[in-house]
Amino acid sequence: MHDLTGFQRDILYVTTGLEEPHGLAIKDELDDYYEHEINHGRLYPNLDDLVNKGLLEKGELDKRTNVYTVTQRGLREIEARREWESQYLEDVNAPTPS
Repeated sequence: MHDLTGFQRDILYVTTGLEEPHGLAIKDELDDYYEHEINHGRLYPNLDDLVNKGLLEKGELDKRTNVYTVTQRGLREIEARREWESQYLEDVNAPTPS
């Protein structure tokens, strides 16, 4: 996961959390998070990069719609990232001594 951009990590996280992760659903979630519209020219090449890296699989929902699923490798990468982040963030919510 260390070689992904922040945007690609966000795509991976969003894809993991959606029930039916097709391109427009992923785009809508990212639009909300980034508070501005993500254009197709940015989203789809990054989805393809994640497929090529083996973190997502791409399938057809219908003739016009692709659906993306996170691979086992992608899930392992997410878990490894969360463990790495938690070592730096575990004290963030700890109460401060008086």
